[in-house]
Amino acid sequence: MKTKAALPTIRRALAARSRIALIRADFNADITTRLEEACVTALQAAGVPAARIDRITVPGCFEIPLMAQRLARKRKYDVLIALGAVIRGDTFHFELVATECARGVMDVSLRHNVPIVFEVLAVYHRRDAVRRAGPNRLNKGLEAAAAALALLTQLDSIS
Repeated sequence: MKTKAALPTIRRALAARSRIALIRADFNADITTRLEEACVTALQAAGVPAARIDRITVPGCFEIPLMAQRLARKRKYDVLIALGAVIRGDTFHFELVATECARGVMDVSLRHNVPIVFEVLAVYHRRDAVRRAGPNRLNKGLEAAAAALALLTQLDSIS
């Protein structure tokens, strides 16, 4: 997978000193693992050392906000990245999980003043999630990495 073209420019020194926590929902792991792999590969290609990327797995998307809050309280990370996949089923559960996950992540970001890149797929069909986690430039893990790198650069410029 090519990652260089899709990534914003970040100073190597900034990338090398940045701490990133990646929170991945384990539910729909075949999809979320591919998001995580693309994200980590892109971050490393931009110069973020593997040792400065912490990977945390939670059972599902509903648990992402709590983990994000715990990590934000540590004041250890420059940016958090939330990865997950919620696929519509036969009940209203899909809407509840996707909406509350998004609301919870935003609450944490604003309460703790930490940027959180939200790349939780909320799709109507499994094929759409698979497409967004494929081995190409459409992989939303790449977009998550690009957003995190852009945020790191922008926040560093106003510090």
